[in-house]
Amino acid sequence: MANSFKPLLVVIVGPTAVGKTTTAINLAKTLNTVILSADSRQFYAELSIGTAKPDTDQLNEVQHYFVGHLSVHDYYNVSRFEADVLQLLPSLFEKNPVVLLVGGSGLYIDAVCNGIDDFPDPAPDLRNYLKGILVDEGIGKLVELLRKHDPAYLEKADAANPNRLLRALEVCMTSGKPYSLQRMNQPKTRDFDVIKIGLNLPREELFNRIGQRVDQMMTAGLLDEVKSFLPLRHLNALNTVGYKELFAYLDGEVLLERAVENIKTNTRRYAKRQLTWFKRDQEINWFEPLEKEGIHNLILNFNKKRFR
Repeated sequence: MANSFKPLLVVIVGPTAVGKTTTAINLAKTLNTVILSADSRQFYAELSIGTAKPDTDQLNEVQHYFVGHLSVHDYYNVSRFEADVLQLLPSLFEKNPVVLLVGGSGLYIDAVCNGIDDFPDPAPDLRNYLKGILVDEGIGKLVELLRKHDPAYLEKADAANPNRLLRALEVCMTSGKPYSLQRMNQPKTRDFDVIKIGLNLPREELFNRIGQRVDQMMTAGLLDEVKSFLPLRHLNALNTVGYKELFAYLDGEVLLERAVENIKTNTRRYAKRQLTWFKRDQEINWFEPLEKEGIHNLILNFNKKRFR
């Protein structure tokens, strides 16, 4: 008798520019299934070039979900993403017992696989107040506020990530209790099995790919895309690599050549942070992007064990 009749969620993670999109599309075509994006930068319909969204041809090859489904004006967080994915998956599993979840946003991946603690959404005026502080006084002020409200969380938080700081402050100031005391970190039961695949490359090769991608973005018109968002630059969705560096150029703070180099540097740093996040997960099976046969065999063998 089979040990498990649960459907299977195949998770593909890795740093930016490693080749997750191409690998996932090839695998989805082999498995005749769909792709759910877990790249929080690709959620926004208005952002295209700077977020390295799948292009029209790629989107036509395989059905994608959670790509361009939001506006930059929308409020969205990891809890809502978890709920949206869990609501969608049953209907997808009815058509195919295997679905792909692909992306580089570690917290969003973890939320789907293991769950996330339930916190109340903050009042809109509090959210706007904190975002105003970020815009007017910078991320250092958020760090200062979090040190006051929850120093324990600040010790282990990514203090360079404004989204993490904003969320922690929202919870602290909404509930009146430290965020760190409310995080249970208890995995939730899922009605599907999960297998995790990590993609990586030698560091020099990965960094070269990052540089090439940034150059391609600039050739494709990233500067014009950023110019079109000048009136919206205060929005949280635009406080991200590739946009904020070019805003600095448009403000006359740096030359264009320096701004482009800053994008490459900050993208490399982002890739390092992604790898640090994913390397802590012992369930991830690591491959290089071109190891298609190894990835496919891993999934086949995993299924054989489940139905043995």
